Amino acid sequence: MMMKFLLMMLFMMPLFFFNNMFWLIQNLFMMMVFMFFLFNWSFMYEYKKLSYFMGLDMISFWLIMLTMLIISLMFMASEGLFKSKYYLMMFSFIVMLLLLLLYLTFSSINLFLFYIYFESSLIPTLILILGWGYQPERINAGMYLLFYTLFMSFPLLLSILYIYNYCNSFMFIYLMNIYNKNSLFYLFMLFAFLVKMPMFLAHLWLPKAHVEAPISGSMILAGIMLKLGGYGMMRIMNMISINFNFIWMSVSLIGGFVVSMMCLRQVDMKSLIAYSSVVHMGMILGGMMTLLSWGFNGAYILMIGHGLSSSGLFCLANLIYDRLSSRSLLINKGLMNLMPSMSLWWFLMCSSSMASPPSLNLMGEIILLSSIISWSWMSTFMLMLMSFFSTSYTLYLYSYSQHGNFYSGIYSYSQGYIREYLLLIMHWFPLNFLILKSEIIMF
Repeated sequence: MMMKFLLMMLFMMPLFFFNNMFWLIQNLFMMMVFMFFLFNWSFMYEYKKLSYFMGLDMISFWLIMLTMLIISLMFMASEGLFKSKYYLMMFSFIVMLLLLLLYLTFSSINLFLFYIYFESSLIPTLILILGWGYQPERINAGMYLLFYTLFMSFPLLLSILYIYNYCNSFMFIYLMNIYNKNSLFYLFMLFAFLVKMPMFLAHLWLPKAHVEAPISGSMILAGIMLKLGGYGMMRIMNMISINFNFIWMSVSLIGGFVVSMMCLRQVDMKSLIAYSSVVHMGMILGGMMTLLSWGFNGAYILMIGHGLSSSGLFCLANLIYDRLSSRSLLINKGLMNLMPSMSLWWFLMCSSSMASPPSLNLMGEIILLSSIISWSWMSTFMLMLMSFFSTSYTLYLYSYSQHGNFYSGIYSYSQGYIREYLLLIMHWFPLNFLILKSEIIMF
């Protein structure tokens, strides 16, 4: 069953070497999302659809759905490449490879294969940033991304091999109870995922990579790459028996507050949205580190919600960048006068991002708040600050970009295309309607 989709992806590869196949590939991606949802609709908590190294459970299911959706929307957002014919075949191939690797990452039931795919997905992302990014600094950003992630992943490889020596198996199902009291093992297992999330203090690669990446790179980074850290952590938490979680909890809560303050003084739209991801991830990390089932549920829901809302905001920022060739909030003022109908979408995306009802972000944050406060009531203060300031910087982004006098240097612009409205509604619709059937996202 899982191999069906793998073969579908492989057989789609030759399509990239024909001309004018862009929209066909886009439609096939959409069809894949629909088919995957249809075939796996019977929800169960155990693994199902098992093969030698692939399987599906509730944690993987929504993340694979999110990956397929974001990849098809990435394709839709990159129409500029289709028009300019800028290495389009190569681009399509890289995107497909990325989908393939992410699909394999989320559906692996083997720890070693999970590690291999987890690392491999870095390479297509790097090529996207280096090949289609905007500024010369993208090389620097790519190096940051590569070395932060690789440097912290080697310890994980060592600990995976150590586990094999101990259990004679890589299968997740057999690795449930490894009572290892070694604190070094604990750190080695966690580091790779903390950097990938990213946790505050290990987050410097993220704003760089986001700002330099093309729209497709930003969408996949915000939508999926950050979730790999959370997913990996959910998989390995039952292999770790020592508990230093209060350290990560403190760092992520204080870091979330500090980064919120940093967001309030950003003038680059993309940079602001990228830093806001670090705040969301701080919340998610806090929820996971409580080790409570509520914490895990809340973290998972916020991961899905953040993937959609953050990706949508990046789409909006790019859409303005295409019109005005600038991402600066000093130039992108008064957009309500220029593109009134797009203002509604700015409002909807910003409101979903700051966790207003009925978005998934709200549900995730409520569950996370209750789990973190039940872990320690002293965290209430930091959570209050984080919630308040995350609303503040989202409103700052919205009001600065939409209100005021528009820049007199703007000599031409265009209203949104239908493709762009479609792109935004496909981010917003699942984000605000999945809450109606929220029991299928709570494990």
